[in-house]
Amino acid sequence: MKDIILLDCTLRDGAYINNAKFGETSIKGIINKLQLAGVEIIECGWLKDNPYESGTSYFHVPNDIEQYIDKKNSNITYSLMIDYNRYNLDNLPSYNGGTINAIRVVFPHGKLKEGIEVGNKVIEKGYKVFFQAANTLAYSDEDLKVLAESINKTQTQSLSIVDTFGAMYEEDLERIVKILDKELRKDIRLGFHSHNNMQLSFALSSYFIRYLKKYSERKIMVDSSLCGMGRGAGNATTELMANYLNRKHSSHYDLDAIMDAIDIYMEYFQEKYEWGYSTPYFIAGNYCCHVNNIAYLRTNHRTSAKDMRNIIESMSPEDRKKYDYDLLEQKYLQNQSRYVDDSADIQKLKKIFDSRDILLIAPGCSIINEYEKINDYIKTYNPIKIGVNAIIPKYKYDYLFFVNPARYEYAKQSHREQFLDTNKLILSNIKNKVDDNDKEIVIAFNSVIKRGWEHFDNAVICCLRLLDRIGIKKISICGFDGFKTKYNESYADSFLPTLNPGNKWDELNNEIKNMFFDFKNNSNSLKSIYFITDSFFEK
Repeated sequence: MKDIILLDCTLRDGAYINNAKFGETSIKGIINKLQLAGVEIIECGWLKDNPYESGTSYFHVPNDIEQYIDKKNSNITYSLMIDYNRYNLDNLPSYNGGTINAIRVVFPHGKLKEGIEVGNKVIEKGYKVFFQAANTLAYSDEDLKVLAESINKTQTQSLSIVDTFGAMYEEDLERIVKILDKELRKDIRLGFHSHNNMQLSFALSSYFIRYLKKYSERKIMVDSSLCGMGRGAGNATTELMANYLNRKHSSHYDLDAIMDAIDIYMEYFQEKYEWGYSTPYFIAGNYCCHVNNIAYLRTNHRTSAKDMRNIIESMSPEDRKKYDYDLLEQKYLQNQSRYVDDSADIQKLKKIFDSRDILLIAPGCSIINEYEKINDYIKTYNPIKIGVNAIIPKYKYDYLFFVNPARYEYAKQSHREQFLDTNKLILSNIKNKVDDNDKEIVIAFNSVIKRGWEHFDNAVICCLRLLDRIGIKKISICGFDGFKTKYNESYADSFLPTLNPGNKWDELNNEIKNMFFDFKNNSNSLKSIYFITDSFFEK
């Protein structure tokens, strides 16, 4: 096999994104196009203990993949991956000359012995074995020597360095490569699997190749995936790596076949799922943090980048590498709560709001489309007007109510004069101290939220809880429309910072409706809510 080879892990690493549900056509098509492209190793998915489900890349035994490969190419290695402790090797039959002729064994830092034991058993069954040392950045120089010494005693084909948290810089990779290149047996190929948390995946992969080509005669393997598909920030992209190797290292990958794979099979996944570089995944890389922690904070709390950084920073280095959701929730609540005693302010608001009509102006599109209707209501009843989590300049507010730091900062910058001139009610997760001239009242975060839902801090629901706490008996509301199929269809200001990055609008609508009716059934004083504009949540 050539001195420099590509291992495409789209069907394996991409399984984190779509729960391995690529579909029969895509699995077959991706493998076919990678064969035509001349990619030397195609990692077709995972081995799992569960019975095989057609159309997924979670296979029970190697023979499950035979249906997806029309014609095996003898110049290509077809592999599957097993996690060192998540597959019962009693399920793995001895190699019988079938398509899958290699198994990649991944093991974390601290589980070298166990990983090698698994790999040796796989070798005994007749398969080639590739070892993958997860979180290689955590290995000390001595650890790396022990790693190499232990790997040398096996009959493995390769050992891959893994930048698990996307945290490496060139000097980190160079330190690891220098030691492993010196200590490993010369017949063992050295590989590199990168993650793109800091936009360095391609740069580090190409540096890895250049360094070894300059200072060593060792054979090289680099992992990549189509469009970089992979958990969190994703991987080096196959299209970039193939083009680089063609231009700089005399490789002959067929880029047309790779482009076909992207056009035909990958665009669907790019539209339906999310992966790749983002600020939250940069934070993960910066703190060597498991991406599941980032996903939890994004999905469950839509945490701002600043708060996310502070939450992750508050965790110990060891806790960051795990995903202990109970601990993470505790850290989130500590960050958000920022205790304040707001009892005096609540009494002040009771006096101001007493016997007045109250109008909540949420930022849905209806407040623009039905402006005349809303304006007639305002002229007739002269209510106290509370803008919820946004400023829409068409309206003049008596108060602005903010739940989210990003929305608070956006309003402050985009409508600065109106922001400064208007009284504001802000939750203590945004800040817990204000200057006397800020026209701001800080409300205790925990006093207006209720656990039990992923999006428990919906701004309108929180505002309703505040008004109930104040003792308001009835209110009117407009702009509480519900979410549509596209983000910018839902808001009067389409540039408002998104608070639901997953784009699961139906789920969000149903959850908010559930929260709304829970509020109505359990409120103390606020029993009458009149909708001026149509709302998904009133029905």
